[in-house]
Amino acid sequence: MKDLSTPVANVGKFQDRLVTAKGAARAKVSLTDPDSLWFNTGTLCNIECENCYILSSPKNDALVYLTVDDIRSYLDQIEARKWPVKEIGFTGGEPFMNPQMVDMTRACLERGFEVLILTNAMRPMMRKRVQDGLLELGREFGDKLNFRISLDHHSSKLHDQVRGKGSFDLSIAGMTWLRDNGFKMAVAGRALWEESDAEARAGFAALFAEHGFDIDPNNPAETVLFPEMDVNVEVPEISSECWGILNKSPDAIMCSSSRMVVKRKGAKAPTVLACTLLPYEDEFELGETLEEAEQDVYLNHPHCAKFCVLGGASCSG
Repeated sequence: MKDLSTPVANVGKFQDRLVTAKGAARAKVSLTDPDSLWFNTGTLCNIECENCYILSSPKNDALVYLTVDDIRSYLDQIEARKWPVKEIGFTGGEPFMNPQMVDMTRACLERGFEVLILTNAMRPMMRKRVQDGLLELGREFGDKLNFRISLDHHSSKLHDQVRGKGSFDLSIAGMTWLRDNGFKMAVAGRALWEESDAEARAGFAALFAEHGFDIDPNNPAETVLFPEMDVNVEVPEISSECWGILNKSPDAIMCSSSRMVVKRKGAKAPTVLACTLLPYEDEFELGETLEEAEQDVYLNHPHCAKFCVLGGASCSG
């Protein structure tokens, strides 16, 4: 597996959890409003994309399937810890590769949570058993169930360049099925190409209009354009003084409001991570319980600077 913890750039940086390379106190973020909990259902995926930050593929089972019992345990912990969680998110890999995906979704919806599923909307989601389960959930829980479709670009050529020939059409077919059955959708694209934000959103607007998708291309929560997550890009470290310099609050950073649960291959139990974007970094593993996961997070990774603090990105809507 590619080592994501030893970037070529940023030599000498991000070495000490507490102190930057210049000797300043490293910025940290407290869990102040845990309004979302993410579950990584496993790293197995039906396709293998270029530049996938989690290295999902048909062969990578570094993160194994969670089960409905795992999910219920953490839902119980949310209640016990009195976390004000509103949304449960599922990501992967491809969540619908997990045979218990529909049951896990139901467990969350029955507790009153909104559910967001990140999916490529391809064949795993389009299996009849899965479709039947989703239709039943849609009838029972309506707009509490939401889907965010990974559509890297608004053109089939560039999307397929990342995800493989024919993948664009398969995702559009899945989105059409979701549209026809009244499910709420959003799209996650990538800011990889030489086009402005306005140009990208105009392209998605045309695509949505062509297919009758009720998705707002200009709403960042409905059309999310993620920056490229490249640890080899030089970025500044974030010190505690940067909050004032940048006029930004730690409460605006993703790890102030969310955590992610994963299960590593061979582990006896799932574990809680500080961030959805750092699944393989030991430093960001907080413990097996939500209580342990309430500790502060030090921003000791290039993604913390580029993606969250300077880019202002979030996985939630």
